[in-house]
Amino acid sequence: MLDNTIRVQSVRASVEGMDRGAQVVSGLAGVGALAALFAFLVAPSLTVFPVMLFVGAVGYGWFAHQESMAKFLMFLMTTSTLVTFGLIVVFLVARSIPAFELMGVEILTRTADPLWDDGVYSLVPMIWGTLVTTLIATLIAGPLGIAGALFISEIAPGWAREIIKPAVEMLAGIPSIVYGFIGFVIINTYMMEELSLPTNGSLFAVGVVIGVMALPTVVSVAEDAVSSVPESMKSGSLALGATDWQTTKSVTIPASFSGVSAAVLLGVGRAVGETMAATVMLGHIQELPDPLSDVFGNTETLTSLIVSQYGNASSTQMSALFAAGVVLFVTVLVLSIASQAVEAHMQRKLGGNQ
Repeated sequence: MLDNTIRVQSVRASVEGMDRGAQVVSGLAGVGALAALFAFLVAPSLTVFPVMLFVGAVGYGWFAHQESMAKFLMFLMTTSTLVTFGLIVVFLVARSIPAFELMGVEILTRTADPLWDDGVYSLVPMIWGTLVTTLIATLIAGPLGIAGALFISEIAPGWAREIIKPAVEMLAGIPSIVYGFIGFVIINTYMMEELSLPTNGSLFAVGVVIGVMALPTVVSVAEDAVSSVPESMKSGSLALGATDWQTTKSVTIPASFSGVSAAVLLGVGRAVGETMAATVMLGHIQELPDPLSDVFGNTETLTSLIVSQYGNASSTQMSALFAAGVVLFVTVLVLSIASQAVEAHMQRKLGGNQ
């Protein structure tokens, strides 16, 4: 009995010693990470030393206390994501302040000429261009993407599904500059020759290209959402006498609506943030179309403005480009919140809680 007690106490002391050792090593790694961040912001030339401390502590901890170190690293990576996000937000807002101080609310409302000239910076034409191209892209990628997802998941035979789905996912990997160059050479040329457009490039052409670019993302994500609907729900509908189409319309689509809506919003997010296709195809005119409803007009988007001007921008003009980045950030944030709200609403509805 005494031997068992001594053995238990010995094991407990050993575990406590290992826990203390893991805490010490994790603490050193955390100090190294914080010191590296501080050095990077204040004295970049000294960053290497805390990085070496961090690497050494993690290396030793991984071999001596692997479980504790794995937990610490996962916590550190999560925290780093949040810190990085916060630093990006602070940097964007801080660099955009001079432009907002110069223009005030007119940076988001001014519609009278000049709109983008020395000392005058209005983002209205770019916001309008982004809105129009995103709307056109959504009208293309949304319906076609959902239809493609339903076909792959519910209608296509197995052999066709095995071919179509990987092919669609491969399309998502094509660089945006390739789509933009194809749009510039084919679509822009066609529209100038057949529609006699006065300028090379239009919001409609950019919207079409971005819609095609977003289509593989919408199809792939929406197909995963549709496929995740439990087979028992579909079988129950069919057992009650519903046809395949009635089951798809009344059971599959409502049950997967949150995932399908997330797929469309992902496509919209890509359309909002698309850079190279818009930059290649547009004529970079910082003016509103005349009339405003002219989708064949040639103006800028927020992303193409940043890409086309950041190389030569300085002082307040650079700050105005950061202001465009702030507008893009807020737009994507609103889309993300909307996606979460739609998902929460559908979960309540499908759960029977209106």
